Amino acid sequence: MINIQAGGVPEHFNIPWHLAIADAAFKNEGVNLQWTDQPGGTGQMTKALRSGKLDLAVLLTEGITADIIKGNPSLLVQQYVRSPLIWGIHAPANSAYQTKNDIQKARFAISRNGSGSHIMAYVFAEQQGWDPTQLQFIKVGNFEGARTAFKNNEADVLLWEKFMTKPFVDAGELKRIGETITPWSCFMIAATKEALYSKREAIEKTLSIIRKYCDAFMSRKDAVNLVVDKYQLEPKDAHTWFRQTGWSTNNYVSKKMLHGVINTLCDVQVIDKKQPVESLCDKMLWFDRLVN
Repeated sequence: MINIQAGGVPEHFNIPWHLAIADAAFKNEGVNLQWTDQPGGTGQMTKALRSGKLDLAVLLTEGITADIIKGNPSLLVQQYVRSPLIWGIHAPANSAYQTKNDIQKARFAISRNGSGSHIMAYVFAEQQGWDPTQLQFIKVGNFEGARTAFKNNEADVLLWEKFMTKPFVDAGELKRIGETITPWSCFMIAATKEALYSKREAIEKTLSIIRKYCDAFMSRKDAVNLVVDKYQLEPKDAHTWFRQTGWSTNNYVSKKMLHGVINTLCDVQVIDKKQPVESLCDKMLWFDRLVN
């Protein structure tokens, strides 16, 4: 039995992992997969990969791409969610901010440097024609930290996945003043080079299992109900999210998509150099010529 330390955000995207664990699918293949929720998001996970606390992680594409280029000793091994992520732009319900055009001088709550909330604030600013280097950032750790920062008037706006924050909008704590969409597939799986060297077969088995469970989840008749029960979303919101989300069921990735991520990260000065796409990816991840 090979131990694999894996982690991802405690959100609906990772239901296939929990279903596979519940079915003992990994153990049946000789893999003792120990999953740890990572409420701090991609920034927390890049640190855990660097320190060796995680062997495998499900991270935002832009965050892990940037961190590998900055020296994270990990490689991309699997595209996980191939659809883009819809980010809600949130403010406290009683805030004077009314639209996304109002927030150029606002204080942006981010979980940590290199996190999705941090990088997407840069991307959003560029989309608006603003100078992203002039944004103000307040580190809050995670979503709960952002809620506290709002209550204490320490931050003004937050970019976060729109469906996970919808219950707080419905409850009147937050308001959504806009949206922005990632121009790339939203989640990738990365593994440390050390784990790939010492546990490659177990990682390959793990990825094969999760692809099967992702494929099965997309066709489950009770999939929406699982999301509603586990994450307390309204059925109509869960249905909309499920309809808009597609998981990867093979080990291909678009080279063109990854080039776009690198170019954008460089444009908004999250990274200061470009790196060949091939150098970010392990050999088990193939480039899809059909996708470009």
